[in-house]
Amino acid sequence: MQEDEVVQEGVHNYSGKDSYVVPKDPKVLQKLEWFQDQKLALMMHWGPYSQLGVVESWALSDADANWSRNGIDWEVTGEEFKKQYFDLNKTFNPVRFEPEKWAEIASEAGIRYLVFTTKHHDGFCMWDTKHSDYKITAPDCPYHNNHHADICANLFEAFRKKGIGIATYFSKADWHIDSYWSDKYERGSYQHRGPAYNPIENPKEWERFVNFTHNQIHELGSQYGQIDIMWFDAGWVCKENNQDIRLGEIIEKIRKFQPGMLCADRTVGGAYENYVTPEQCVPDEPLGIPWESCITLGTSFSFAYEDKYKSPREVIALLIDIVAKGGNLAINVGPQPDGRLPQGAIRSLKGMGEWLKIYGDAIYGTRVCAPYKKDGIAFTQKEGTVYAIQIFNDEADVVSSEVWIPYEGKVSEITMLDSKEAVPFEKKDKGYLLHAPQVVGEAAPIARVFCLKDKKN
Repeated sequence: MQEDEVVQEGVHNYSGKDSYVVPKDPKVLQKLEWFQDQKLALMMHWGPYSQLGVVESWALSDADANWSRNGIDWEVTGEEFKKQYFDLNKTFNPVRFEPEKWAEIASEAGIRYLVFTTKHHDGFCMWDTKHSDYKITAPDCPYHNNHHADICANLFEAFRKKGIGIATYFSKADWHIDSYWSDKYERGSYQHRGPAYNPIENPKEWERFVNFTHNQIHELGSQYGQIDIMWFDAGWVCKENNQDIRLGEIIEKIRKFQPGMLCADRTVGGAYENYVTPEQCVPDEPLGIPWESCITLGTSFSFAYEDKYKSPREVIALLIDIVAKGGNLAINVGPQPDGRLPQGAIRSLKGMGEWLKIYGDAIYGTRVCAPYKKDGIAFTQKEGTVYAIQIFNDEADVVSSEVWIPYEGKVSEITMLDSKEAVPFEKKDKGYLLHAPQVVGEAAPIARVFCLKDKKN
C-alpha cells in the first residue's frame, strides 16, 4: 500500500482481513476478548494546536499544505506559520483542566476505555518525557508548574479510578525531532510525512530516531500505570523506503510486565496490529476480526471553535451499527485550549449515556448475530439472548405497534429490555411479527430493544 492510499487529507485507510495475524500469546487473546466486550471508547486529540482551532499537526507538512492550511495565513512558503505552530507550546496553559471532571463525564456517557493522544505527529508530548524538551512539563510551557502538568499521569489515574481502560495514542512520526525532520538534507525546509532523508542511505540517523522512539514508548509503558492498549498512528513510517522502527521489540519488552497489552499498529498489518481501525467510516459488513472505528463527535478530531456535535440519537445509531457488525466505537472529542470539554460535546455524551444506562445490555459484552442489520433492525447476542434493536433516525418517525423481526433462529419468548414486559409475537416465514407495547410520548425513542430467547433449549 502506497502512502497516498494510507492517508488522504489526514484520514487513514484501514487494514483488511487478509493482513490480520491472530496473536499467539494467550494473554493477548484474552485481552482481545476484553477489548471486544468494551464497545465504546472516548478518543481525545489535545495539544497546543487547540489554541488555533486548526487540524492537529498536518499543516506542518508542506506536502499536505493544499488541504491542511485552509483558513491559515501561511504566507508564501509556510515557514513563518510552521515556526508559529511549533511555538504554540509557549502559550499553552490549560488552567481549567480537571481530570476528575473529564473522567466523571466519560463514566456518565458509558465510556469503557480512553484513547488519548500522548503525542501527535507534531512531536509535542503530553507527559513528562525525559527524551524531549518539547513537552507539557518543559520550562518554556506556562503550564509546566501546574499540579496537573503531567497531563497523561493525572488523566490516566482519574479514568482508572472510574474503571475505564487506558489506550495510549502515540504517533510513530515526530516532526519536531531532528533525527526525523531536518533541513540539512536535500529536501531543505520542504517536508512531507516521512523523514527528511532516506533511512537506507542514512542508517545511523535512522537508528538514532528508532532509539528515541523506543525510549518514549518504554516510558509510557513502564511509568504510567496499567496500559491496556498502545495505539500507534503514522503507519507510513513503516511503508516508505522499507523503514522499520522494530516496534515488536519494544512491545514485547513491555509485555513482560504488562502481560497481554494490546498493540494497534494501524494500517501496517501483521502481528502487532491486534485490531484494525477504520477512521471516520463504518465498514459495510462485519470484518470477522477485532476492529474499532474512530469517529469524531463534532466535525474535527482537534478542537474547532463553534463546532457542531452529533446528537445523542445520531451517536447511538452509529454505535448500534458498529456493534452489530462486531466493532467498537471510539468517539472523539477535542478538548478546549483552556482544559475544559465543550458544552455541546458534554450534552451529547451525557445523552448517549442516558440511553446506555437502560439499554446497555444489548451493547456491552455482545457479539455479532446474523443477519447483523436488516429491515431497520440491528442484532447482537450475549449469553443465550438475541437483542433485536429497532432504530429510529428521527423523532418524527412513526412508531408502529407491529414490528417485523427478520430473525430465523428459534424463539419461544420475547420481552422488552427496558420494562421486561412480555411481547406477543407470531412466527412467520423468515422471521417474527411482534405486537409491541405502545410508546408513550410524541417523539420516537432513539431505539428500542427486544430480547429474543429460546427457553426450550
